Amino acid sequence: MLAVHPNMILGHSKQVGRKLRKPFLSILQNKVSNRKHHKLSYIHNPGTEPLKFMTIGRLLEETADKFGDRLAIVARGQNQRLTFHEVLHQADKLAAGLRQIGLVPGDRVGIWAPNLLEWYLTYMACGRGGYVLVNINPAYQPLELEYCVNKVGVKCLITPHSFKKQSYYEFLNELSPELASSDPGKLKSKRLPSLQHIVTISDDDFKGTYKYNDIVDSATSSTLGIIHSMQNKIESDQACHIQFTSGTTGQPKAAIQTHFHLTNNSYFIGKRNEFDRKHHNVCVQVPFFHAFGTVITIGAAVNHGATLVIPSPGYEPEKSLDAIRDEKCSVIYGTPTMYVDLIKQQKERNEDINPEIAVSGGASCSPHLFREMKNILKVHKVKSVFGLTETTAVVFQSLYDDEEYEATSTVGYLGDHLEAKLIDEEGHSVPLGSPGELCIRGYCTTLGYYEDEQKTKELIGADKWLKTGDQFIFEENGYGRIVGRLKELIIRGGENIFPKEIEDFLNTHPDILETHVIGLPHERLGEEVCACVRVLNESITLDDIKNYCKGKIAHFKIPSVLRIVDSFPKTASGKIQKFKLVNSLKS
Repeated sequence: MLAVHPNMILGHSKQVGRKLRKPFLSILQNKVSNRKHHKLSYIHNPGTEPLKFMTIGRLLEETADKFGDRLAIVARGQNQRLTFHEVLHQADKLAAGLRQIGLVPGDRVGIWAPNLLEWYLTYMACGRGGYVLVNINPAYQPLELEYCVNKVGVKCLITPHSFKKQSYYEFLNELSPELASSDPGKLKSKRLPSLQHIVTISDDDFKGTYKYNDIVDSATSSTLGIIHSMQNKIESDQACHIQFTSGTTGQPKAAIQTHFHLTNNSYFIGKRNEFDRKHHNVCVQVPFFHAFGTVITIGAAVNHGATLVIPSPGYEPEKSLDAIRDEKCSVIYGTPTMYVDLIKQQKERNEDINPEIAVSGGASCSPHLFREMKNILKVHKVKSVFGLTETTAVVFQSLYDDEEYEATSTVGYLGDHLEAKLIDEEGHSVPLGSPGELCIRGYCTTLGYYEDEQKTKELIGADKWLKTGDQFIFEENGYGRIVGRLKELIIRGGENIFPKEIEDFLNTHPDILETHVIGLPHERLGEEVCACVRVLNESITLDDIKNYCKGKIAHFKIPSVLRIVDSFPKTASGKIQKFKLVNSLKS
């Protein structure tokens, strides 16, 4: 049963009744008689199930008890398959091995890796060992890694020695020349002072690091006993996860989540995605480091005993289609860009696939793309998810029986146990049907940004409402539609990019006077990064910009469009009018 605020019922009880079912509608009708004021954009969904006071470690244990022999994860690129029993055993051994080298509950463990089996096991081991998992984008370059490690005080970093063109071990040596002469666990780095332990996911030896398998194998019966016994001592309200999210200041902010946030938000996500109705094999195209991967994917699967199928460590659409076919995947996860690529593959190959559900998130998905997902990929249902890192993951999501309009033109209905309202620039609630900034209040809002009290206060007020910066409209049936973004966020292929970080970097180029970065529409990626610059030397080219950025900022932040301008449109007070830049380049 889902609830809509009484102000949103009058005059459309038939449609609301269809969505909310008769038992709860009768309760709402009793409240409507007391309504005297205008309809406002406010929704409250109290949910039908209580929240669970549970840790990630206990959740994994319960799932292993229920579905122990069921496959938990299939890592096709590594030719590895583990059941939930095996995941629990391996996670405990890793947690115990980390304890063996000196980690204690509360220590921050960074994971800087693509979608490997070890990423999944590290997530579970941190939950079992009481460590705080720190997600680091595997595309990050040395300076970006340095910031993340130092911002939250990462003590142990788990990473492959390399992946594709990224040489993680060389990056670490660049940041810490001391590594080459250090014994494992004895690193004393000037630039990374908190980092003591580096664990490489490799069978080869790398100076100054432990091998992942050696850490797992070092677990003793004594340390395993400690891990088992401490499950009653880890509190659900303890911090267990730090997810970096970009900010308008250009520096990533570190949002903190607890076991309570993760176990509950992922439970309701899985339920909306119908994981509670039957066992599903889920094709995972999204990266684990993102909230889409950590909460919507891993957390929901563990809550409901779903099997995660990882086509390859990095995103490769042809391998995704192979996995859907070979593993009989009934659910697909991806960003709109990923579905564009998958549809292209299926048009060319026409594989015998029959997935039931496709879930899209990370960026807005057009109704046309949703229809192609149904027609070309042959999915029976398409579902949307919407949320942000600061709300753990999802706050709006499709319901079980959504019709095409709700599934393709809205981001779904408010999540269980949450409140939502829309406000104007002065903080006042806007009338129903009017655009306003989306605010969320409920159990899933972050504890705050790590050691950033000012930014936390800007995000969450004393009244506990979290301002998302996204502009929404609420429909009368309680569904939400994104109108635009109040922040200058660019979403390129599901990656969140804030322009100021790129602007500040490009302004260090000797031939650039001033930079303003905007997002331009792109058929496949959703948006592409466009750098508008005033220059000293007009012969500067896009290739010059790309070469300047390479190895210094993540590849997805590098501009793909360059526009040289003589001046920028400004307001009377001198503020740059970026919307005019966007409009001029669209025309």
